[in-house]
Amino acid sequence: MADQIININTIDAYNKTFGIETRHPLVSIAEMAKARPTVDLSTTITYHYGVYAIFLKQALCGDITYGRQPYDYQEGTVTSFAPGQVVTIKPHLNVQPDAIGLLFHPDLIKGTSLGKDIKQYRFFSYSSREALHLNEDEKEIFKDCILKIQQELEHPIDSHSRRLICRNIELLLDYCLRFYERQFITRKAANKDVLERFEELLNTYFENTDSDAKGLPTVKYFAERCFLSPNYFGDLIKKETGMTPQEHIQAKIIDLAKEELLGTEKTISEIAYQLGFQYSQHFNRYFKRNVGMSPSQYRKS
Repeated sequence: MADQIININTIDAYNKTFGIETRHPLVSIAEMAKARPTVDLSTTITYHYGVYAIFLKQALCGDITYGRQPYDYQEGTVTSFAPGQVVTIKPHLNVQPDAIGLLFHPDLIKGTSLGKDIKQYRFFSYSSREALHLNEDEKEIFKDCILKIQQELEHPIDSHSRRLICRNIELLLDYCLRFYERQFITRKAANKDVLERFEELLNTYFENTDSDAKGLPTVKYFAERCFLSPNYFGDLIKKETGMTPQEHIQAKIIDLAKEELLGTEKTISEIAYQLGFQYSQHFNRYFKRNVGMSPSQYRKS
């Protein structure tokens, strides 16, 4: 049978796909062990998400790919998806899916504190190699948060429902932030490798004579070469060093600029182009904003 493509643009569309009762038009709890799917789960399925989704996989039930990359996935893994993401699941033979999760539509959180702060939950944009792995205590906390939302969904909808549901979703996502911070710490050896790789790439970027042609380095440039998403890369570097990747890049550019200004006879325009600035005026503003004086004033001082 050909691979299936399923568009999940509404909560009801997801619920109908898996035979789950729709208790609220904008949010749902999915218990896959109890689901009665209306599609053939024995074939490869590609999901196009138009909603937010976060799942705790309680058993290996198939191979997951996000884009072209396999998920860093095992029992006790939390996977999270945001609107606009495409996920493919290739099932294992004779294995019943066992996962519990939450799905909510962007409209649910519009005008709420969660809607305002949703971008801080950067793990929705982490790539497939950056899944969250929970220990036993963390699994219980995750499931307890899901249970609180489930209880609220079973209560008749009233004027308090939306606010309470959003607050409980926010609580779950806040716990996931905490768990990711723990994971950054427990994977410190791997993080150190990424940090060393970043420092090496940052140094060699400006050693190449074509840095002026490449322009100023970006966080995305270094993240890709460390095989990480920009968000995960940024969070990892900030956790390890206390500085964002952009702050590291900025410090490197200013340090090199100072060396060139004091150690060479190059014009300010030549230094600007060498560092990757398209216009010397941009370099002047950049330098003054970070040093407190213009490049020419620094050279004279």
